[in-house]
Amino acid sequence: MGRDGKGDAWKHRQWRPHGLSGIPRNYTERKLKDEPQFKFENVFITPLRQKRRYAEDGYVSYVEFERNTEPTGIRLFDAYCQYLTAGNSDLQTFADLHGLRIDDIDSMVFILTGMRGIDFRQKYQVWIADQLLRYTDMTVAEVAKRSGIGSANNLYLTYKREYNLAPGYRRQRIRKPGDVGRFRL
Repeated sequence: MGRDGKGDAWKHRQWRPHGLSGIPRNYTERKLKDEPQFKFENVFITPLRQKRRYAEDGYVSYVEFERNTEPTGIRLFDAYCQYLTAGNSDLQTFADLHGLRIDDIDSMVFILTGMRGIDFRQKYQVWIADQLLRYTDMTVAEVAKRSGIGSANNLYLTYKREYNLAPGYRRQRIRKPGDVGRFRL
């Protein structure tokens, strides 16, 4: 709420602080009137490529497992998900590669998933970070860089906002016995 100089209140946009408080960013929320075509869980492409396998003699090896790198069948959206899975976060580069504007990408994401573009990207990056924290021994800084979040500080702030936990504590919560080394990049 703001004031118009005469002391009268006016409402342009509701300002909300963001960051560690967990309160959503300053935006006007949109909702699809129909169900989104794809749920987030169905479009996520895991960054892990190899699965641990035990031979009869006890020898451990890794084999490629089949990943669905085109979960939607929509070429541009699948390319976008692959771009995010590779740990890229620069939307302008992706937009330039495909002759788009960033608004076009955000609109495509909204139409297909019902999520704002920034929310989709952040959730996607957090899911990648979760998998890396759970199945690898990568440092927090390496996880941050590989997931596209950037720095260890950004990962810390993201996890505090999403889970109210530091990444190291999140790793302890989601990791099960035998998870380390189950998959590899």
